[in-house]
Amino acid sequence: MAVSTFKRGLKLPTRKHATEGMPVELVPAPKQVVIPINQHFGAPNKCLVNVGDRVSRGEKIADAAAPGLMTVPVHASISGVVKKIEPRTQSNNTEGLCVVIEADADSGAAQEVLQEVLMSPLDPFNCTKEEALARVREAGLLGMGGAGFPSHVKLSPPPNKPIDIIIADGAECEPYLTTDEAVMNEKPHLLVKGLSIVMKITGVNRAIIGMEDNKKNLIPMIERELRVGNIPGDISIGLCRTRYPQGGEKMLITALTGREVPSGGLPMDAGCIVQNVGTLVAIAEAFTLGKPLIDRDLTVSGGACKTPKNIRAPIGTLLKDLPIAFMDIDYSKLAKILFGGPMMGTAVPSLEIPIQKNTSGIILMTKEETIAEFEGPCIRCSRCIRNCPCRLSPVIMNNSLEAEDLDYATRAGLMDCIECGSCTYVCPARIKLVQRFRIGKQRLRIRQQAAQAAAQAAKPAAQPAAAKS
Repeated sequence: MAVSTFKRGLKLPTRKHATEGMPVELVPAPKQVVIPINQHFGAPNKCLVNVGDRVSRGEKIADAAAPGLMTVPVHASISGVVKKIEPRTQSNNTEGLCVVIEADADSGAAQEVLQEVLMSPLDPFNCTKEEALARVREAGLLGMGGAGFPSHVKLSPPPNKPIDIIIADGAECEPYLTTDEAVMNEKPHLLVKGLSIVMKITGVNRAIIGMEDNKKNLIPMIERELRVGNIPGDISIGLCRTRYPQGGEKMLITALTGREVPSGGLPMDAGCIVQNVGTLVAIAEAFTLGKPLIDRDLTVSGGACKTPKNIRAPIGTLLKDLPIAFMDIDYSKLAKILFGGPMMGTAVPSLEIPIQKNTSGIILMTKEETIAEFEGPCIRCSRCIRNCPCRLSPVIMNNSLEAEDLDYATRAGLMDCIECGSCTYVCPARIKLVQRFRIGKQRLRIRQQAAQAAAQAAKPAAQPAAAKS
């Protein structure tokens, strides 16, 4: 099988050996969960429960505050009583409204014995597109690779953006993380089922399962599922070189199809929809079992972790509540706690942070595994330019942001940056480029929102003048 890739990027030490090939182990249900009501990219949700209410596992506890596409509901991950509804620190280090549920005393120790509120199974091949998209939304499904983009929105592109290829993203290019590999290894039938459902919803007849060549041992079992399954179209496997950030949508599209997502565009502008393999499995479970997204598979690893594992935990589980058998920490070595991978993940200040729908891993890093915090002056070496997978000029964007010139930073490609961290990793001066770019994007969005608000405020004043003339 031919191996494809993209230009530039990095050859990183994968550091997956600690959990590679390990099964996903089920975490006992915690006594308490803290569930953020907003875990998606889009408009905010409204809490549907009150303090003192009893909820069952799978029951909806938050949904759209107003009608709109860019929302997904949130469900209770354990059965119990709502004890608090209050702001808590989330994995992105911001305060967000959370529902605190205390488990029933007689609910049992394992998730499989918990009472569940499930939707009725739905045949995706004998229902309408609208019914299928409604099921995807009602199950609370979003991009589980980290972005948190609502899945039902991604699966309903506008008519002027024709799609002809669906890509299942199983590259998992971040070091340490191995949950996507475990999903493909343990649930290839659900992966193929979910991909078939997406093809049916979108009306696309061609799909590619993309993975890096360090996972080529999984090909035979996936090919077997493709042979025995009732496949509605052409599904193939695309092998990519193990290179970071191969799992990024733009990189994967280029490697597997030769197409390029235009500047400022989305995968749909290249005729593609990209879905993480974990999301596809969750889609299959939402139709066949009626199960909403209430559990999360993730990797717990790092040099300060004594028990590296792939685990499945209820969403909302606090890190401090993970049993020692699933996350035994060597505090004498612990230097940093990361949510996600070491390249694109977020460092958190404590163990009082809940697992969310888009939490792909918990990395407990030692000092030797982290990049030095000290920043030096830029030496104009151009390593950031040579290694940027999006072919941008990070040094120019950084200089523009330091000069408070948002317009020039935008022209240099600020909004095209995928925040992969390649530039920060190769910078000999250890300049925190990605953090600067994230802040720059936030400032740009704030400026755009202020401009829109000013334009809206000016409209009522302009209407009387127009009427008078």
